[in-house]
Amino acid sequence: MADIEQGNQTSITEFILLGFEELVDLQIFLFLLFLVIYIVTVAGNILIVVLIVADQHLHTPMYLFLGNLSCLETCYTSTILPRMLASFLTGDRTISFSGCIAQFYFFGFLVTVECYLLSAMSYDRYLAICKPLNYAAIMNNAICSQLAAGSWLAGFLVSIIIIFLMSQLTFCGPSIIDHFFCDFTPIIKLSCSDTHVMELVTSMLTFITTLPPFLLTLATYVYIISTILRIPSTNGKQKAFSTCSSHLIVVTVFYGAIMIVYMLSASGMDLMMTVLYSVVPPTMNPVIYSLRNKEIKAALRRLNVWTLFTKNNMFVFLP
Repeated sequence: MADIEQGNQTSITEFILLGFEELVDLQIFLFLLFLVIYIVTVAGNILIVVLIVADQHLHTPMYLFLGNLSCLETCYTSTILPRMLASFLTGDRTISFSGCIAQFYFFGFLVTVECYLLSAMSYDRYLAICKPLNYAAIMNNAICSQLAAGSWLAGFLVSIIIIFLMSQLTFCGPSIIDHFFCDFTPIIKLSCSDTHVMELVTSMLTFITTLPPFLLTLATYVYIISTILRIPSTNGKQKAFSTCSSHLIVVTVFYGAIMIVYMLSASGMDLMMTVLYSVVPPTMNPVIYSLRNKEIKAALRRLNVWTLFTKNNMFVFLP
């Protein structure tokens, strides 16, 4: 009987990503739109990484965290957009089974890392504003590197557990994913195995990787804002707020978009909402940090990109 059931199951070798299939007349427009978004995102985030590596003035915990975030956003966007752009350009919406699982793995991995990394960045801003006299003793480049490495390790461990569980599932059709990339829920819906354990473990891991970092971030900004409000001088308030305003905007966009996705997931708007939190934040981050951060703008002025050369396999930046 088991052999008969196994014989009736057809192993899935590829999936079809429907994505924006209904918007046939807008395919060229969407291709150009997301192409511009991808170029701006990658170029902006890479520029921030280059500035942080090249400028000694930016070798501080705050900017080391920012460099990690920009590197993450570059990888994050590159996990989703190139495949979507290829679909718009060629009309081929198929993705191999292994490619789909790999895309889901990197997406989940990078989202988890971002949750922890944003939390670590908020803790850094809390120390800088609420504990300024003890900041240098508590937060240094070594501690910053450990927190950043811990964020990446947490993302790896959580995602590898989910992928291991997913590898135990059987997919025997249909093979159509009603999404523009391989996300958890659309994939699980196509499995013909019992997914209750998988969904329970994933829900627990998602709870662990999102709620504690969010609550820590929320708590730190409650303390930060209350500390800023107690500063007597207006200039002091503005200076203190300027040190965390960019990060606060990034955190608000990231968590706000995720909350909107989950609140509207049953309303048929989840596709567009997913675009909001998976594509928009990586594009906004370099704009927010470059326009609102004086140190980044000063580093950009100090860096003459036309005098960038390589020497002894090292980047050398001449004034």
